[in-house]
Amino acid sequence: MKLIRLYSFTFFFSFILSQKAINDSRQNAITTAIEKVSPAVASINVTQIQRYSISPFQRDPWFDYFFPPELREREAKALGSGIVISPDGYLITNDHVVEHASKVIVTLPGGKEYDAEIVGVDGLTDLALLKLDGKNFPYAKMGNSDDLIIGEWVIALGNPFGLFDVNQQPSATIGIVSGKDLDFGIQNGKVFQDMIQTDAAINPGNSGGPLVNSKGELIGINTFIYTGSSSKQGSIGIGFAIPIDRARRIAEELKSKGIIVRDFSTGLRVQKLDRRTANYLDIPFNNGIIITNIDKNSSAEKSRLEERDVIISVENEKINSLDDILEIIEINDLRPGDKLKIRIWRRGRYLNRTLTLGEYK
Repeated sequence: MKLIRLYSFTFFFSFILSQKAINDSRQNAITTAIEKVSPAVASINVTQIQRYSISPFQRDPWFDYFFPPELREREAKALGSGIVISPDGYLITNDHVVEHASKVIVTLPGGKEYDAEIVGVDGLTDLALLKLDGKNFPYAKMGNSDDLIIGEWVIALGNPFGLFDVNQQPSATIGIVSGKDLDFGIQNGKVFQDMIQTDAAINPGNSGGPLVNSKGELIGINTFIYTGSSSKQGSIGIGFAIPIDRARRIAEELKSKGIIVRDFSTGLRVQKLDRRTANYLDIPFNNGIIITNIDKNSSAEKSRLEERDVIISVENEKINSLDDILEIIEINDLRPGDKLKIRIWRRGRYLNRTLTLGEYK
């Protein structure tokens, strides 16, 4: 009888230990990271004002000239995600989430709603900074997007298809860093540079939400996906996030100024180098742009540039027009005070110069 009781007790104790081991094994870095970040993830519901036109002539250009279309406005609803980045209620999301918004409602886990103030937006980088009224908000700790490892685990959290509103909790998907430093240049007026690629499922409604690493650190802002065709909307495992190092810089500037200051001055006047000008000035090529005038005390003068210098390349990119330079400045998100590496041709010699962008006056 004693042996049976001892065996029963041993079996029961072993069962308890095995159950504890199983429960412990369910907890891992991914579940811990989700638990850590989820309280700071936001659902964003936006009321937008959309403008549209009505024409009785079905957009016939002849009749539209004499009878311009009637412009009307209507309200539309949109949704997205966001992430709180400080205990005083600052929140990052995408610009396209709050674009044309007349009202922004932010819901945090648990269901508490806030009327959000739009502190500032930056269409070029597709980022926006919002502010919630209150204090002691749960917030996400920012990581470093420069030291990402291709293949490391990442988690996307947010409000796909409005599911956050069903149970007042963000949805989570996991994947890896599939690629990094992807440059898409200018797309529809927005610049997507150094993007993070992930196969963590990102769907409509995830825009503006956090991409976090297995330590629970914010490393990116989920922004767009490839769907395979224009008729599909869901994830096929190719999503992209704005690196947090860029998002942090934009958020800090929006917080301090409300806008991103990009107006700059170089003090240069240029024109495209054509064959006739090249022959006249005995220049052995006809690509690039030639400096025709330099303002006194300007950045160009301080950079030791001269009239008749031919700009061959900027930031190691070949130049054939002023628009090429402006595009390089936009893509690299350069501001007054930032520097440009310039290669020029002057009287038979190639020279390198550094031009500092000046403040626009």
